[in-house]
Amino acid sequence: MSFKTWTEEHQGIWEFIKFNVLSNVSTIARFVLVWAGTALFINALKMTDPFHFLIFDYTQPSSNGLGGFVTFLVAEVLAQVVNFFVQMRWVFKSDASFADAAWKYALLAVLIVVVNLILPGYVTDFCTTTFGMDATLAGTVASVVNTLLAVVVSFPLLKFWIMPDDKAA
Repeated sequence: MSFKTWTEEHQGIWEFIKFNVLSNVSTIARFVLVWAGTALFINALKMTDPFHFLIFDYTQPSSNGLGGFVTFLVAEVLAQVVNFFVQMRWVFKSDASFADAAWKYALLAVLIVVVNLILPGYVTDFCTTTFGMDATLAGTVASVVNTLLAVVVSFPLLKFWIMPDDKAA
């Protein structure tokens, strides 16, 4: 059986594989943007005054203050834009309207970012207090939980709600 035949016969599995592999395009974009943002906002412009807004706490010196927040915000927003186009065009090959898919994707992205900011503290605390894990292992478990949760939530929402392929229906 050829690879092409296999991907045609197992389209859902192939989409899931592409979803996971091509998500790394936005991860790479995020890293590059964090490096660029750090160079610009923190090192060059010295935007390191403490910053706190709602759930965003950049008041510790190690957080890089306002520059750390701006760097995070720009990197995350642009990485999500990259991921939107990668998922829509290359993974799902969706013919959904851009306007309809974009607002749904933005809602999903905000939900995932907020959960990714809040959940690790609880998972890390649970792992250290319940299982006696050290901080490194507990942080790793929290990262794995965040990643798995994001995949389990986002893949079906992208495939069936945000970027459905109406031609395939």
